[in-house]
Amino acid sequence: MLDRFDCYELCVQSPRHVAAFLRAVHGNHPLILREDFCGTAALSRRWLEDAARSGEHARAIAVDLDQQAIARARPVQGLDRVVGDSTDPSAGPAAADVIFVGNFSIGYLHTRESLVSYFKLSRDRLALGNGGFGGGILVCDTYGGASAFKLGSLTRKHPSRAREIIHYHWQHEEADPLTAMVTNSISFRVEADGEIVQELPRAFVYRWRLWSIAELREAMIEAGFASTEVYTDCNIAPGEMPRPVSSDDLAEDWIVLIAARM
Repeated sequence: MLDRFDCYELCVQSPRHVAAFLRAVHGNHPLILREDFCGTAALSRRWLEDAARSGEHARAIAVDLDQQAIARARPVQGLDRVVGDSTDPSAGPAAADVIFVGNFSIGYLHTRESLVSYFKLSRDRLALGNGGFGGGILVCDTYGGASAFKLGSLTRKHPSRAREIIHYHWQHEEADPLTAMVTNSISFRVEADGEIVQELPRAFVYRWRLWSIAELREAMIEAGFASTEVYTDCNIAPGEMPRPVSSDDLAEDWIVLIAARM
């Protein structure tokens, strides 16, 4: 029997692509990943697995408030699992080479004051990375476009390792363009041999501030980062360098990753 975290990892996470993307964007063999708002820490685990295959002694710091979620991250050498608030300076070891905030979790910060404060804290953590020489990157994702504040849903099918079919259902439940606050949910249905054997309605519910690309980039610069770049694709070939995009490259609806450099 699959639980909601199993379904989530199978349908939502793409840690293999993200880990390779982060290393490529950093460009200088980063060793310490900090995954804030990490959930089940799938990216942290992949980061360490890739490093082990390359013979590197990497570390990953996975931070989340949800003890149930982070407990799903099986112990891996080099992994620090921290139950805590990612915006708290005392949450986990300070130094990092790469900080990643995925799955739109930057939206948990609802005010610009809290956003800039978190970016400043992240810059401080990156300044301690690379043996105190800094030079790291902060990356977060967001979505937007013509349908960003429209109600609606989408459904996709994903095969599981045990050959079940997982029906992933994303629901845009509430959206207020005046406040940029949205409520989204993820539901799952598990199919086996053509029959629905499990229902997980509203397995995850999110109440977010939907930050725009411009707002995030401006806050990063205000927090002290030297430059920012925008990417639309983290699925890169081995040895390939990600290409920043311009506004002309964005589709009508889009998901982007924004990288801030020191």
